[in-house]
Amino acid sequence: MSHGPRSGLAAVSSALLAMSRHLEVRDVLKTIVASARELLDAQYAALGVPDDHGGFAQFVVDGVSDEQWKAIGPLPRQHGILAAMLHGATPERLADVRKDPRFEGWPAAHPDLVDFLGLPIRDGDEVIGALFLANKVRPAEGPRPCPEPDGTCGFTADDEDLLGILAQHAAIALTNARLYERSRELTIAEERSRLAHELHDAVSQKLFSLRLTAQAATALVDRDPARAKGELQQVATLAAEAADELRAAVVELRPAALEEDGLVATLRTQIQVLDRAHAARVTFAGHGVKALPAAQEEALLRVAQEALHNALRHSGAEHVGVTLHRRGTGAVLRVTDDGGGFDPRAVRRAGRHLGLVSMRDRAGGTGGRLTVRSAPGEGTTIEMEVPGG
Repeated sequence: MSHGPRSGLAAVSSALLAMSRHLEVRDVLKTIVASARELLDAQYAALGVPDDHGGFAQFVVDGVSDEQWKAIGPLPRQHGILAAMLHGATPERLADVRKDPRFEGWPAAHPDLVDFLGLPIRDGDEVIGALFLANKVRPAEGPRPCPEPDGTCGFTADDEDLLGILAQHAAIALTNARLYERSRELTIAEERSRLAHELHDAVSQKLFSLRLTAQAATALVDRDPARAKGELQQVATLAAEAADELRAAVVELRPAALEEDGLVATLRTQIQVLDRAHAARVTFAGHGVKALPAAQEEALLRVAQEALHNALRHSGAEHVGVTLHRRGTGAVLRVTDDGGGFDPRAVRRAGRHLGLVSMRDRAGGTGGRLTVRSAPGEGTTIEMEVPGG
């Protein structure tokens, strides 16, 4: 596949836009590799992010099937030409990588690479990755003349320039994704701190009441058995409420199994637990939602959790319904309760108390939007829409 000036520019533009669209590091890496392979007509492409122990923290390939990748075995080490790109921070363009003196072989299941083009990905003076391509696809009509003055076949100087542009933008996209993930980790830490504080307040209060009520029952057993029986019934009620608070907190603290189970299954499981843990009825329905970018699934889950927390702890609702359905390539989450409601215009008071500001930030951070409909005595509906990827 060859690109004319206009189609080539459009292809580069599409690749750069695709890179900037993702927030998760792994999604960014996959997009960079797929874009580079397509733009430069390569059979294989890969990108490695080094760790501090001579290996790779992440290594993404394109052009190799899952079965081939499993057969190849463990991730490669930083050696040979990969090490040269990472430590020497220089481009490598070779007519036959197997003939290079630094070549150290590969596993038996590894595809045979011949012509090779690789570039370091830099963030300032730091090399944060190595991007490389192999086996330039030849035209269907047969062998073409070697395009370089020195007789080099395969990748050209123009290919190297184009990959250099991609590498520069890849550095920006990868750095932004890393910053986003660090920000998200801080947000998760803040959420855990909030949950720990709420758990301490709610459960400690219940256990304190439980202790006092048990002491009162003990004092009444001999002189007023009937009252003692009533106090013991209250002990049972308080113990059940404390157990409910603990179960609900565990659901929120437990890491969501998004990667393994997907958004729909994760939501359904958490809502089933909340339904058992609370007096209110909590239901879930999901309709035709396909896998979304990881950042969007994470945001939808967190907004659902925040909205459920509000409805179950503050609204006095008897029923809370959660729905997730497809809209275009994206999805719409809706959390509706029949509780006391509030005035959404009182943003400063209600917004801070109910976490509306953080929910809006989550929605906006993934290209989505949050809508709040409520009124005193008329329940609340929180709706979040994301555009998909």
